[in-house]
Amino acid sequence: MKLGLQLGYWGAQPPANAGELVAAAEESGFDAIFTAEAWGSDAFTPLAWWGRDTQRVRLGTSIVQMSGRSPASIAMHALTLDHLTGGRVVLGMGVSGPQVVEGWYGQPFAKPLARTREVVDIVRKVLAREAPVTNDGPHHPLPYTGPGSVGLGKPLKPIVHPLRSDIPIWLGAEGPKNVAQTAEIADGWIPIFYTPRSAAMYQPWLDEGFARPGARRSRADFEIAATCHLQICETPEAKQAVVDALKPTVSLYMGGMGAAEANFHNAVFVRMGYEELAARVQELYLEGRKDEATALIPDELVDDLHIIGSPAEVVDKVAAWEETGVTTLMLSFRDAAELRKVADLLA
Repeated sequence: MKLGLQLGYWGAQPPANAGELVAAAEESGFDAIFTAEAWGSDAFTPLAWWGRDTQRVRLGTSIVQMSGRSPASIAMHALTLDHLTGGRVVLGMGVSGPQVVEGWYGQPFAKPLARTREVVDIVRKVLAREAPVTNDGPHHPLPYTGPGSVGLGKPLKPIVHPLRSDIPIWLGAEGPKNVAQTAEIADGWIPIFYTPRSAAMYQPWLDEGFARPGARRSRADFEIAATCHLQICETPEAKQAVVDALKPTVSLYMGGMGAAEANFHNAVFVRMGYEELAARVQELYLEGRKDEATALIPDELVDDLHIIGSPAEVVDKVAAWEETGVTTLMLSFRDAAELRKVADLLA
Protein backbone atom coordinates (compact mmCIF):
# COMPACT_ATOMS: atom_id res chain seq x y z
CA MET A 1 0.00 0.00 0.00
CA LYS A 2 1.30 3.42 -1.01
CA LEU A 3 1.01 6.62 1.01
CA GLY A 4 -0.37 9.89 -0.29
CA LEU A 5 -0.44 13.36 1.25
CA GLN A 6 -3.97 14.77 1.26
CA LEU A 7 -3.76 18.56 1.19
CA GLY A 8 -7.50 18.96 0.62
CA TYR A 9 -9.01 22.34 -0.16
CA TRP A 10 -8.28 25.67 1.49
CA GLY A 11 -10.17 27.23 4.36
CA ALA A 12 -10.51 30.99 4.73
CA GLN A 13 -6.85 31.45 3.77
CA PRO A 14 -4.23 29.40 1.92
CA PRO A 15 -2.43 26.97 4.25
CA ALA A 16 0.83 28.33 5.56
CA ASN A 17 2.86 25.13 5.56
CA ALA A 18 1.67 23.21 2.48
CA GLY A 19 5.04 23.65 0.78
CA GLU A 20 6.82 22.11 3.77
CA LEU A 21 4.42 19.17 3.77
CA VAL A 22 4.93 18.59 0.05
CA ALA A 23 8.73 18.66 0.43
CA ALA A 24 8.56 16.25 3.36
CA ALA A 25 6.30 13.88 1.41
CA GLU A 26 8.72 13.83 -1.52
CA GLU A 27 11.71 13.24 0.75
CA SER A 28 9.96 10.59 2.85
CA GLY A 29 8.95 8.29 0.02
CA PHE A 30 5.27 9.17 -0.30
CA ASP A 31 3.82 8.11 -3.64
CA ALA A 32 1.61 11.13 -4.29
CA ILE A 33 0.14 14.42 -3.14
CA PHE A 34 -3.53 15.26 -3.60
CA THR A 35 -5.58 18.44 -3.63
CA ALA A 36 -9.33 18.98 -3.54
CA GLU A 37 -11.92 21.66 -4.25
CA ALA A 38 -15.28 22.69 -2.83
CA TRP A 39 -16.40 26.27 -3.51
CA GLY A 40 -13.19 28.20 -2.90
CA SER A 41 -9.74 27.07 -3.99
CA ASP A 42 -9.49 24.93 -7.12
CA ALA A 43 -7.72 21.58 -7.32
CA PHE A 44 -5.40 22.10 -10.31
CA THR A 45 -3.57 25.33 -9.46
CA PRO A 46 -2.06 24.16 -6.14
CA LEU A 47 -0.71 21.05 -7.86
CA ALA A 48 0.99 23.18 -10.48
CA TRP A 49 2.38 25.52 -7.81
CA TRP A 50 3.57 22.98 -5.24
CA GLY A 51 4.34 20.29 -7.78
CA ARG A 52 6.98 22.45 -9.45
CA ASP A 53 9.33 21.76 -6.54
CA THR A 54 8.94 17.98 -6.76
CA GLN A 55 10.44 15.42 -9.11
CA ARG A 56 8.92 12.09 -8.20
CA VAL A 57 5.54 12.17 -6.43
CA ARG A 58 2.37 11.74 -8.42
CA LEU A 59 0.03 14.74 -8.43
CA GLY A 60 -3.61 13.89 -7.97
CA THR A 61 -6.92 15.74 -7.78
CA SER A 62 -9.16 14.40 -5.06
CA ILE A 63 -11.47 15.55 -6.43
CA VAL A 64 -12.22 17.84 -9.39
CA GLN A 65 -15.92 18.70 -9.54
CA MET A 66 -17.17 17.79 -13.00
CA SER A 67 -19.77 20.53 -13.22
CA GLY A 68 -17.16 23.25 -12.68
CA ARG A 69 -15.64 22.78 -16.14
CA SER A 70 -16.64 21.26 -19.43
CA PRO A 71 -15.18 17.80 -20.07
CA ALA A 72 -12.84 19.22 -22.72
CA SER A 73 -11.62 21.85 -20.25
CA ILE A 74 -10.93 19.18 -17.62
CA ALA A 75 -8.93 17.26 -20.21
CA MET A 76 -6.98 20.42 -21.12
CA HIS A 77 -6.05 21.01 -17.47
CA ALA A 78 -4.89 17.41 -17.07
CA LEU A 79 -3.03 17.41 -20.38
CA THR A 80 -1.21 20.65 -19.55
CA LEU A 81 -0.27 19.67 -16.02
CA ASP A 82 0.88 16.24 -17.16
CA HIS A 83 3.34 17.85 -19.58
CA LEU A 84 4.62 20.32 -16.96
CA THR A 85 5.24 17.55 -14.43
CA GLY A 86 6.66 14.87 -16.69
CA GLY A 87 3.68 12.54 -16.63
CA ARG A 88 2.73 12.50 -12.96
CA VAL A 89 -0.96 13.45 -13.02
CA VAL A 90 -3.79 11.37 -11.57
CA LEU A 91 -7.15 12.85 -12.57
CA GLY A 92 -9.64 12.34 -9.77
CA MET A 93 -13.18 13.55 -10.53
CA GLY A 94 -16.61 13.49 -8.93
CA VAL A 95 -20.13 14.84 -9.35
CA SER A 96 -20.29 16.73 -6.00
CA GLY A 97 -23.87 17.38 -4.83
CA PRO A 98 -26.92 19.36 -5.96
CA GLN A 99 -26.35 22.29 -3.58
CA VAL A 100 -22.92 22.93 -5.06
CA VAL A 101 -23.66 21.97 -8.66
CA GLU A 102 -26.84 24.02 -8.97
CA GLY A 103 -26.12 26.67 -6.34
CA TRP A 104 -22.47 27.41 -7.12
CA TYR A 105 -21.86 26.28 -10.69
CA GLY A 106 -25.36 26.97 -12.00
CA GLN A 107 -25.58 23.60 -13.71
CA PRO A 108 -28.29 20.91 -13.53
CA PHE A 109 -27.52 18.01 -11.21
CA ALA A 110 -29.90 15.42 -12.70
CA LYS A 111 -28.59 12.10 -14.05
CA PRO A 112 -25.21 12.11 -12.24
CA LEU A 113 -24.25 8.60 -13.38
CA ALA A 114 -24.95 9.30 -17.03
CA ARG A 115 -23.13 12.63 -16.81
CA THR A 116 -20.12 10.93 -15.26
CA ARG A 117 -19.97 8.36 -18.02
CA GLU A 118 -20.05 11.10 -20.68
CA VAL A 119 -17.37 13.19 -18.96
CA VAL A 120 -15.00 10.23 -18.66
CA ASP A 121 -15.59 9.25 -22.27
CA ILE A 122 -14.92 12.77 -23.59
CA VAL A 123 -11.80 13.25 -21.46
CA ARG A 124 -10.42 9.97 -22.76
CA LYS A 125 -11.18 10.94 -26.36
CA VAL A 126 -9.34 14.25 -25.92
CA LEU A 127 -6.30 12.56 -24.40
CA ALA A 128 -6.24 9.78 -27.00
CA ARG A 129 -6.14 12.38 -29.79
CA GLU A 130 -7.14 9.81 -32.37
CA ALA A 131 -9.89 11.84 -34.04
CA PRO A 132 -11.83 15.10 -33.68
CA VAL A 133 -13.85 14.80 -30.49
CA THR A 134 -17.59 14.31 -30.77
CA ASN A 135 -20.22 13.21 -28.29
CA ASP A 136 -23.82 12.24 -28.96
CA GLY A 137 -24.87 12.18 -25.31
CA PRO A 138 -27.53 14.57 -24.00
CA HIS A 139 -25.42 16.13 -21.24
CA HIS A 140 -22.30 17.26 -23.11
CA PRO A 141 -23.11 17.19 -26.84
CA LEU A 142 -20.17 17.94 -29.10
CA PRO A 143 -20.53 19.90 -31.30
CA TYR A 144 -23.26 21.78 -29.46
CA THR A 145 -26.38 22.35 -31.58
CA GLY A 146 -28.95 23.17 -28.92
CA PRO A 147 -30.69 26.42 -27.94
CA GLY A 148 -28.56 29.46 -28.66
CA SER A 149 -26.26 27.62 -31.05
CA VAL A 150 -25.16 29.52 -34.17
CA GLY A 151 -24.58 26.22 -35.95
CA LEU A 152 -20.86 26.67 -36.53
CA GLY A 153 -19.46 24.19 -34.03
CA LYS A 154 -16.67 22.02 -35.40
CA PRO A 155 -15.24 18.80 -33.94
CA LEU A 156 -11.63 19.41 -32.86
CA LYS A 157 -8.58 17.56 -31.65
CA PRO A 158 -6.29 19.12 -29.03
CA ILE A 159 -3.50 21.20 -30.57
CA VAL A 160 -1.06 19.84 -28.02
CA HIS A 161 -0.11 16.20 -28.31
CA PRO A 162 -0.69 14.70 -24.85
CA LEU A 163 2.38 13.42 -23.07
CA ARG A 164 0.30 10.39 -22.06
CA SER A 165 -2.75 9.33 -23.98
CA ASP A 166 -4.15 7.46 -21.00
CA ILE A 167 -3.83 9.53 -17.82
CA PRO A 168 -5.28 7.54 -14.87
CA ILE A 169 -8.83 8.56 -14.04
CA TRP A 170 -10.10 7.92 -10.53
CA LEU A 171 -13.68 8.67 -9.53
CA GLY A 172 -15.17 9.75 -6.24
CA ALA A 173 -18.27 7.62 -5.65
CA GLU A 174 -20.47 6.85 -2.66
CA GLY A 175 -23.65 4.94 -3.56
CA PRO A 176 -24.01 1.37 -4.90
CA LYS A 177 -24.70 2.33 -8.54
CA ASN A 178 -21.98 4.96 -8.62
CA VAL A 179 -19.37 2.63 -7.08
CA ALA A 180 -20.28 -0.13 -9.55
CA GLN A 181 -19.97 2.26 -12.48
CA THR A 182 -16.62 3.45 -11.15
CA ALA A 183 -15.31 -0.12 -11.10
CA GLU A 184 -16.53 -0.48 -14.68
CA ILE A 185 -15.17 2.69 -16.34
CA ALA A 186 -12.40 4.11 -14.13
CA ASP A 187 -8.84 3.23 -13.20
CA GLY A 188 -9.41 3.84 -9.51
CA TRP A 189 -11.91 4.77 -6.82
CA ILE A 190 -11.74 7.55 -4.22
CA PRO A 191 -14.20 6.57 -1.49
CA ILE A 192 -15.23 8.82 1.36
CA PHE A 193 -15.51 7.50 4.93
CA TYR A 194 -14.16 4.13 3.82
CA THR A 195 -12.95 2.10 6.81
CA PRO A 196 -11.93 -1.51 7.47
CA ARG A 197 -15.21 -1.95 9.32
CA SER A 198 -17.32 -0.77 6.36
CA ALA A 199 -15.17 -2.24 3.58
CA ALA A 200 -17.26 -5.40 3.15
CA MET A 201 -20.29 -3.31 2.20
CA TYR A 202 -18.55 -2.09 -0.95
CA GLN A 203 -17.21 -5.37 -2.28
CA PRO A 204 -20.39 -6.58 -4.08
CA TRP A 205 -20.78 -3.15 -5.69
CA LEU A 206 -17.20 -3.24 -6.96
CA ASP A 207 -17.56 -6.83 -8.15
CA GLU A 208 -20.68 -5.87 -10.13
CA GLY A 209 -18.71 -3.22 -11.99
CA PHE A 210 -15.72 -5.45 -12.67
CA ALA A 211 -18.05 -8.11 -14.10
CA ARG A 212 -19.70 -5.82 -16.66
CA PRO A 213 -18.85 -6.37 -20.33
CA GLY A 214 -16.01 -4.10 -21.39
CA ALA A 215 -14.94 -3.26 -17.83
CA ARG A 216 -11.70 -1.33 -17.95
CA ARG A 217 -9.97 -2.91 -14.96
CA SER A 218 -10.11 -5.91 -12.68
CA ARG A 219 -9.62 -6.02 -8.94
CA ALA A 220 -5.97 -6.90 -9.60
CA ASP A 221 -5.09 -3.57 -11.24
CA PHE A 222 -7.77 -1.24 -9.87
CA GLU A 223 -6.67 1.38 -7.35
CA ILE A 224 -8.56 2.29 -4.19
CA ALA A 225 -7.40 5.51 -2.57
CA ALA A 226 -8.95 6.03 0.86
CA THR A 227 -8.54 9.18 2.96
CA CYS A 228 -8.09 9.45 6.71
CA HIS A 229 -6.21 11.42 9.34
CA LEU A 230 -3.29 9.52 10.85
CA GLN A 231 -1.70 10.64 14.10
CA ILE A 232 0.63 8.91 16.53
CA CYS A 233 -0.33 9.55 20.15
CA GLU A 234 1.87 8.53 23.06
CA THR A 235 -0.86 8.66 25.72
CA PRO A 236 -4.60 7.94 25.93
CA GLU A 237 -5.15 11.58 26.83
CA ALA A 238 -3.39 12.74 23.67
CA LYS A 239 -5.49 10.35 21.58
CA GLN A 240 -8.70 11.63 23.15
CA ALA A 241 -7.72 15.21 22.30
CA VAL A 242 -7.22 14.26 18.64
CA VAL A 243 -10.52 12.36 18.53
CA ASP A 244 -12.35 15.36 19.99
CA ALA A 245 -10.68 17.71 17.50
CA LEU A 246 -11.91 15.61 14.57
CA LYS A 247 -15.54 15.42 15.67
CA PRO A 248 -16.60 18.80 14.19
CA THR A 249 -15.53 17.64 10.73
CA VAL A 250 -17.49 14.41 11.09
CA SER A 251 -20.62 16.29 12.16
CA LEU A 252 -20.16 18.77 9.28
CA TYR A 253 -20.18 16.03 6.67
CA MET A 254 -22.90 14.04 8.41
CA GLY A 255 -25.18 17.00 9.00
CA GLY A 256 -24.20 20.04 6.99
CA MET A 257 -22.76 19.00 3.63
CA GLY A 258 -26.01 19.02 1.69
CA ALA A 259 -29.72 19.59 2.07
CA ALA A 260 -31.97 17.48 4.26
CA GLU A 261 -33.41 15.94 1.10
CA ALA A 262 -30.02 15.15 -0.50
CA ASN A 263 -26.93 14.69 1.63
CA PHE A 264 -24.94 11.88 0.05
CA HIS A 265 -22.39 11.91 2.87
CA ASN A 266 -25.16 11.47 5.41
CA ALA A 267 -26.37 8.49 3.40
CA VAL A 268 -22.95 6.86 3.72
CA PHE A 269 -23.20 7.01 7.51
CA VAL A 270 -26.69 5.51 7.30
CA ARG A 271 -25.30 2.59 5.30
CA MET A 272 -22.56 2.20 7.91
CA GLY A 273 -25.23 1.59 10.54
CA TYR A 274 -25.60 5.06 12.06
CA GLU A 275 -29.11 5.84 10.78
CA GLU A 276 -30.55 7.35 13.97
CA LEU A 277 -27.39 9.27 14.75
CA ALA A 278 -27.13 10.62 11.20
CA ALA A 279 -30.74 11.82 11.26
CA ARG A 280 -30.35 13.61 14.59
CA VAL A 281 -27.00 15.19 13.74
CA GLN A 282 -28.40 16.49 10.46
CA GLU A 283 -31.49 17.86 12.20
CA LEU A 284 -29.39 19.76 14.74
CA TYR A 285 -26.85 20.95 12.19
CA LEU A 286 -29.44 22.36 9.82
CA GLU A 287 -31.05 24.16 12.76
CA GLY A 288 -27.73 25.90 13.39
CA ARG A 289 -27.03 23.90 16.58
CA LYS A 290 -23.62 22.73 15.40
CA ASP A 291 -22.07 22.27 18.85
CA GLU A 292 -24.93 20.02 19.93
CA ALA A 293 -24.60 18.01 16.72
CA THR A 294 -20.86 17.58 17.26
CA ALA A 295 -21.40 16.46 20.85
CA LEU A 296 -23.37 13.47 19.58
CA ILE A 297 -20.50 12.06 17.51
CA PRO A 298 -19.22 8.97 19.37
CA ASP A 299 -15.52 8.33 19.93
CA GLU A 300 -15.73 4.93 18.28
CA LEU A 301 -16.95 6.43 15.00
CA VAL A 302 -14.01 8.82 14.82
CA ASP A 303 -11.67 6.01 15.78
CA ASP A 304 -13.11 3.90 12.95
CA LEU A 305 -12.78 6.68 10.36
CA HIS A 306 -9.19 7.58 11.21
CA ILE A 307 -5.93 6.00 12.36
CA ILE A 308 -5.09 7.39 15.79
CA GLY A 309 -3.15 5.75 18.57
CA SER A 310 0.18 4.48 19.84
CA PRO A 311 2.87 3.49 17.32
CA ALA A 312 1.87 -0.17 17.65
CA GLU A 313 -1.82 0.66 17.20
CA VAL A 314 -1.08 2.76 14.13
CA VAL A 315 0.93 -0.04 12.49
CA ASP A 316 -1.86 -2.56 13.17
CA LYS A 317 -4.56 -0.21 11.87
CA VAL A 318 -2.64 0.60 8.70
CA ALA A 319 -2.31 -3.13 8.05
CA ALA A 320 -6.06 -3.53 8.53
CA TRP A 321 -6.78 -0.86 5.89
CA GLU A 322 -4.37 -2.53 3.47
CA GLU A 323 -6.01 -5.92 3.96
CA THR A 324 -9.33 -4.53 2.67
CA GLY A 325 -7.80 -3.73 -0.73
CA VAL A 326 -6.76 -0.10 -0.23
CA THR A 327 -3.84 0.59 -2.57
CA THR A 328 -3.18 4.20 -1.51
CA LEU A 329 -3.83 5.68 1.92
CA MET A 330 -4.29 9.46 1.62
CA LEU A 331 -3.27 11.07 4.88
CA SER A 332 -3.63 14.56 6.29
CA PHE A 333 -1.02 16.06 8.63
CA ARG A 334 -0.62 19.19 10.70
CA ASP A 335 3.11 19.61 10.08
CA ALA A 336 6.13 18.12 8.35
CA ALA A 337 7.55 16.63 11.55
CA GLU A 338 4.40 14.53 11.99
CA LEU A 339 4.61 13.35 8.40
CA ARG A 340 8.23 12.28 8.76
CA LYS A 341 7.45 10.48 12.01
CA VAL A 342 4.72 8.46 10.31
CA ALA A 343 6.93 7.73 7.29
CA ASP A 344 9.66 6.40 9.59
CA LEU A 345 7.18 4.26 11.52
CA LEU A 346 5.68 2.70 8.41
CA ALA A 347 8.90 2.33 6.43
